[in-house]
Amino acid sequence: MGGMKLVRDKIPEIMRAAGQRAVVHTADPVEFQVLLRQKLTEEVDEFLMSQDPEELADILEVLYALADCLGLDAAGLEALREAKAELRGGFAERVVWHGPRPAVPTPVP
Repeated sequence: MGGMKLVRDKIPEIMRAAGQRAVVHTADPVEFQVLLRQKLTEEVDEFLMSQDPEELADILEVLYALADCLGLDAAGLEALREAKAELRGGFAERVVWHGPRPAVPTPVP
C-alpha cells in the first residue's frame, strides 16, 4: 500500500470509476501547506527526470496552490514575478555567475 500524499481533486473520482477503492481525507490548512511543499519537490523531481512539459504544468499548479495559501491569486503571483524581473531581470540572456572578484585597481598616473 502506498504512502499518504496530496493528489489532484478529481483523482479519487477517477480511481472509483476504475473500480479502485480511494481512501482520502481533507487536509487542514497547516497539513495542506506541508503537503504542498512535499508535492512541489515531487513534481520538480519528476520534471528533472523526464523533461516532460506536463510536469511543468504540475509544478505551476502546485505554485498556484501555495500562492493561494499566502493570499495571492495567479495574477498576484504573476505581478510579483514581473516586478522582480523588472528589478533584477529574468533568465533570457542565460547569464552565469562565477562569484565575486576583487575590483581591478585603477592605475595611478
